Amino acid sequence: MKQTNLLLLLATLHILISSCAGNRETVEKLSDHVNPNIGSVHSRWFFYTPAAVPFGMAKLGPSTNGSYGNANGWEAVGYEDGHSSIEGFACFHEFQIGGVMLMPIVGELKTKPGTLENSAEGYRSVFKKENEYATSGFYSVLLDKYNTKVELTAADRVGYQRYTFPQSDESYILFDIGNKLGESGAVEDAYIKVIDDTTIEGYVITKPEYVKKYQPEASVNMYFYAKLSKPFTDAKTFLRADTVTTEKEIKGAGACLAVKYNTATDEQITVTIGQSYTSIENAKLNYEAEALDQNFDSAMEKASQRWNDMLGRIQVEGGRQEDKVKFYTGLYHALLGRGLANDVNGAYPKNDGTIGHLPLDKNQKPTYNYYNTDAIWGGFWNLTQLWALAYPEYYSDWVQSQLLVYKETGWLGDGIANSKYVSGVGTNFTSLAIAAAYNCGIRDFDYQLGYEAALKNEIDEVNRPSGAGKLDVGAFVKRGYCPYIPSDDYFITKQDEGSVFGASHTMEYSFSSYAVAQFAKNLNKEDDYQRLSKMASNWENLFDSETELIRPRMLDGSFLKNFDPMAAWAGFQEGNAIQYTFYVPHEPNKLIDKVGQDVFNERLDSIFIHSQKNTFGGGKTVDAFAGVHALYNHGNQPNLHVSWLFNFSGKPYLTQKWVRAICNEFYGVDGLHGYGYGQDEDQGQLGAWYVMAGMGLFDVKGLTQINPEFQIGSPLFDRIEVKLNKKYYKGDKFVIEARNNAPENMYVQSLNINGKAQQSVAIPFQDVVNGGILKIEMGTEPNHDLKQ
Repeated sequence: MKQTNLLLLLATLHILISSCAGNRETVEKLSDHVNPNIGSVHSRWFFYTPAAVPFGMAKLGPSTNGSYGNANGWEAVGYEDGHSSIEGFACFHEFQIGGVMLMPIVGELKTKPGTLENSAEGYRSVFKKENEYATSGFYSVLLDKYNTKVELTAADRVGYQRYTFPQSDESYILFDIGNKLGESGAVEDAYIKVIDDTTIEGYVITKPEYVKKYQPEASVNMYFYAKLSKPFTDAKTFLRADTVTTEKEIKGAGACLAVKYNTATDEQITVTIGQSYTSIENAKLNYEAEALDQNFDSAMEKASQRWNDMLGRIQVEGGRQEDKVKFYTGLYHALLGRGLANDVNGAYPKNDGTIGHLPLDKNQKPTYNYYNTDAIWGGFWNLTQLWALAYPEYYSDWVQSQLLVYKETGWLGDGIANSKYVSGVGTNFTSLAIAAAYNCGIRDFDYQLGYEAALKNEIDEVNRPSGAGKLDVGAFVKRGYCPYIPSDDYFITKQDEGSVFGASHTMEYSFSSYAVAQFAKNLNKEDDYQRLSKMASNWENLFDSETELIRPRMLDGSFLKNFDPMAAWAGFQEGNAIQYTFYVPHEPNKLIDKVGQDVFNERLDSIFIHSQKNTFGGGKTVDAFAGVHALYNHGNQPNLHVSWLFNFSGKPYLTQKWVRAICNEFYGVDGLHGYGYGQDEDQGQLGAWYVMAGMGLFDVKGLTQINPEFQIGSPLFDRIEVKLNKKYYKGDKFVIEARNNAPENMYVQSLNINGKAQQSVAIPFQDVVNGGILKIEMGTEPNHDLKQ
């Protein structure tokens, strides 16, 4: 009897254990909430790369119109959710960087991709949306023309493409290497070579539009080393749209190579591609280091694990499913952009075209990594705050990447592509972001060099290269403002006395002067602190008391005549006077005092009431600049702090109201309505804004003050847990509990931090990263007693 009971007990325990194990296996992954197709209509080249790991070099995705290129280097091109045909699957996707596209083909080998309007004339294939799937780390699609399934995944520096072919005597894998792709610009040279019947290698050298603008002598190089899982039977080479030959290598712009197979039904062939920005040898080294011990499935599983670990730094519970999709898709975009650019041995491309080497640890691994990056313009209202809070190790690497360019050239870059200057906006906020990192306690970089670089960026004009931006900074320092010099050319790169964007530059330089002033004070550099602090108030020189707006000044010191506050581009980059008047994030109280608190609140509230009718930007117009003529434009960087200014004007509940409305209405969950309607997401910055707003934490000052602090908003979820990096911070985790939270309960009723009640909507950054619990009681009516 006892033995029978024991067997029953053991069986019961086995069932319970098996059940628990099964539950663990079926627990929803955070990546299940990621939908890369959101907002992909009219998106940039680097936007849609689902087959990648966080901050990776290998970023694979389908191209629907990447071969079209773009005339000015910034237009939307690459993949769009509404397109119905695919021309290939590219491996490099970065700001101003695009190349190495592959395509499986069955039947006749065509030598040009064809067009969206006429896919039959080329090798592109139509596909159905129901046969496409994308998430963080993986992409798959069925190509109808070839009845071939394509799957993509990636490691840091290695891309994987797996094709499931039908039965055919003419199955090909095309390497389209020598043609412009995305933001790559024109191809200067390319090379592809068959090494043996499973190995292909090559390179492509491109001249992106922004490199042409800022460093005309420079280029961007991409290298690859590809291994095929099955030997091919034949190889053909050709220049695009030209005659096919049987040569085993080809050189020059337009270079393409196709390898041929006899395939059985559902036969799978995998191409594993080592990538590098320095050499074919290092592409091979990256392949050997990251791919020799794994296949497509194991790489896919590791990519999924990487994503879920990184997404899991911030875990949310409760709230609407739609909000979780927006949140984790936004976080995915924030972790996708600005990718790895050094090899496993520390080699990286330098500004002068040579190869540099990062310092190595005792295991011969780089002590930090080098990254390519779009400009940080506006990124301090989303990306750097998110990095500082949950990914400080990446923030540190980003700073050190910028300092590599400074050490080589003597100047900070803003956007950098393989260390080449590619400032998309002609200004430079890198100094502000370095200052914020230091003031947040991220100090494992050469911060004395960082300060030297930051100070130079704020005050020095002598021999300043155009790629460093801020060419009119000398006028800002000497005159106290940047004069507005009208021009039909918005992209003038050399105008020392002023700028076509003189007014917006004045506002921007004032903010960055404040940030570096705080950096100076933290380092006990009192003279610099005093000088920079005075410059931080230079924006006041453009405040017109008659209109109570920021108004451009001319070279002679007079205000612009025939002033139209709604005129976009007239002294203001990607905006207008109404929008830029609120661009005083570092001194909001000064701005409020100039018009009076009541007037300030009434005007700003009215702006949001009006803007809500236009989806807080450009309405449903599909264009990156649709909202530059509007009163408020959430689709572009200069406006992203404005909804949080009510925290400084005595009405925090209006910040809670309008931030919630923007999250609900500007952001969507489909291809067209994702980040506005076809707006410019810029490597994760709009996604990161949603993440910060969704947590209810944001700093108008971009964490630039000596003791930075977050303003508390209206969290979208019942519970938010941020895992903290113990290398940088004392705490293990910071938890936000929003009680009685619901879509209609948008207003904060009370705040309690680590057991202590407070009336202020501010919380020091240090208190957050030291760990603890913020408890927020939510309700349907505003609490008028809360204050900054």
